[in-house]
Amino acid sequence: MPTANLLLHPVRMRILQTLLGAGELTTAQLRDRLPDVPPASMYRHVATLAQAGIIEVVRERPVRGTVERSYRVRQEQAVVDDDARTAMTKDDHRDAFAAFTGALMSDFERYLARDDAEPAREGVLYRQGAVWVTDDEFAALVQELEAVVARRTHAGPGDGRTRHIVSLVLHPDKVAGGDSAEDGGVEHGRGQD
Repeated sequence: MPTANLLLHPVRMRILQTLLGAGELTTAQLRDRLPDVPPASMYRHVATLAQAGIIEVVRERPVRGTVERSYRVRQEQAVVDDDARTAMTKDDHRDAFAAFTGALMSDFERYLARDDAEPAREGVLYRQGAVWVTDDEFAALVQELEAVVARRTHAGPGDGRTRHIVSLVLHPDKVAGGDSAEDGGVEHGRGQD
């Protein structure tokens, strides 16, 4: 299974996010969607992801003396599994989270840079909530959230659909001297809508 270093590299993460929900894309199409990534870097990172089995070639066709390949994400391979996460140090997690949030900021900045971006009308949402759960309830919650998103990943463009990026971070909120936040309440919608 892939490591966090392999998946959470900022450029590879952006390539995967671009491919998710897009069906299949060629490297040239990826370059059109990620124009700030130099071509040599794009080809190198696509090759790394393909070699690791995270993306796969779904079509090849000859184009002007070369072979143009179309790629798609193998979603079951595009995750850091439990064993790999367990082997990560705190510094590894810190680095992985920094890459994740950096890619998230980059995606959001690209969206806001568009002349036609209308965050309120387009339903831009960033929220934070807190729940009190046992380990088993937490595992069930993660499965439920992943299942909700997975049900929507199979639809492609067309029929009035707009691609949305769904990002999720879950972590315990332990405070010194206790198990969790002191207020005992559940927060909904902290942040901006």
